[in-house]
Amino acid sequence: MVWRCGCCGRFEVTVELVRGRYRYRLVHRYPARFGGGKNVLGEVGSVAELTDLLRRYTAIDLADLREAG
Repeated sequence: MVWRCGCCGRFEVTVELVRGRYRYRLVHRYPARFGGGKNVLGEVGSVAELTDLLRRYTAIDLADLREAG
C-alpha cells in the first residue's frame, strides 16, 4: 500500500507486511526534472513512530496523506 502527500506528491509512505508485522517507510521523491529518484528518510514499526518521523522530516502529518492508486 502506498500513501502520498496531497499537497505536492513528493513525500510517500509505503506500508509492507514483513514477518507478520507492518513496516512504514517514509520516502522523499525527486521530480523528473531533477533526475527523479528516491531518498528513504526512515522506516518504523508503528503509526506513532511514523507520526514522529513525519514531524521530524516533513511539514505534513498523517491527515495530509492520500492513498495512491
